[in-house]
Amino acid sequence: MLCQFSFQNFKSYREETIFDFQATAIPEFTDSLIRKEKYSSLLPVGVVYGPNGGGKTNLLRALSCLISTVVKPVHDLEKNRKSLIMQQKVSAEPFLYDAESMEKPTEFQIYFRTGEYEYRYYLGIMDDKITAETLDRKKLGGKKPAHIFYRDGKEISLGNILKKEGVNTSVNAKMPFLSFLAINYSIPVITEVQEWFESCVIRSYANPMAEMQIMVSDDEEFKRRMLVLLNDMGIDVVDYRIDQKENQLYLKREIDDCEYELSFEHESDGTKKLIAALPVLLIALQEGRLVIIDELDAKLHPKLLRYVISMFTNSKVNRYGAQLLFTSHDMSTMKNTVFRRDEIWFAALDENHNSEIYSLYEIRREDNERVNSTAAFDKQYLEGRYGADPYLQNMLSGGGWK
Repeated sequence: MLCQFSFQNFKSYREETIFDFQATAIPEFTDSLIRKEKYSSLLPVGVVYGPNGGGKTNLLRALSCLISTVVKPVHDLEKNRKSLIMQQKVSAEPFLYDAESMEKPTEFQIYFRTGEYEYRYYLGIMDDKITAETLDRKKLGGKKPAHIFYRDGKEISLGNILKKEGVNTSVNAKMPFLSFLAINYSIPVITEVQEWFESCVIRSYANPMAEMQIMVSDDEEFKRRMLVLLNDMGIDVVDYRIDQKENQLYLKREIDDCEYELSFEHESDGTKKLIAALPVLLIALQEGRLVIIDELDAKLHPKLLRYVISMFTNSKVNRYGAQLLFTSHDMSTMKNTVFRRDEIWFAALDENHNSEIYSLYEIRREDNERVNSTAAFDKQYLEGRYGADPYLQNMLSGGGWK
């Protein structure tokens, strides 16, 4: 489970930027939180709003860059322990509107939980080379973290766990030491960390090819759950089959006691999107994975988007701590009936073309009080009260037509 992710000097982000999945002490939707006894609760969802070009996608790309950098070398050698659900490697590109930043590394830091431990992993990259890398872990509820390894350029320092294993520290400058260890050794602490990275799901529905990557299964239980979800969402499908010869998916419907089949390619864009997304979401919910999706709302009716969100915020459905992080332009779901204030984030550019993010919970009104939990979030956002002022408001006020 993701606790916190921070990065700096990546694409449109120059300064250190922190995205937090740790729940704040607010009263709304407390039953949806991911809880661990004697430890802070985590959020099941996070949504990022903002104008085009504000940095929403680059925030997700930063997290995807870290994950794919760790996972790709292992996957290329077919050493991965879990099935991967991601599209492509994201390269570490520095902030380009500042000469000084171009000469500095891109830095990532992530805190996540798995099993009985919380891990901190840091990675610095410049010109595709690893400049620094650190892995620490702490027992949940414990006070002192244990040092696993530390890397500074070519120098690698090992903690007691790895010293006992006698691992080799000669690693390619372009490969994370974590990936190197996962490829060459079977060490429980490394395996646990590597499997967490491999479990992360990365999807971008800004890419049309994402809708063509269908992961439906003939497994009876999987099919049953898929059909239940599709019908709950108003898509009246009684069955589906996969034609191996044609490499085609057919959906079956019953009309006037007669069954009809329609190939996937002839379905509506919205149905295609759901058929592509639901298997991924089901796997995430069944295995407690983190799902990162750019433009989840594309081609989805707002009611269907709400349903997807509810799958993660319903603790009876989300029993294993799955998390969903996505970008959206859909104002109809920016409601106090859908999200907690700390689950809503905004991305926007400052006057120096530097992206920044902040949560709705962090915003203060003119009287220095926080935005009320009963406020009309969507209306106030369109009025420009939250800072990430959408261009739509300028147009509505006449500014865009002068």
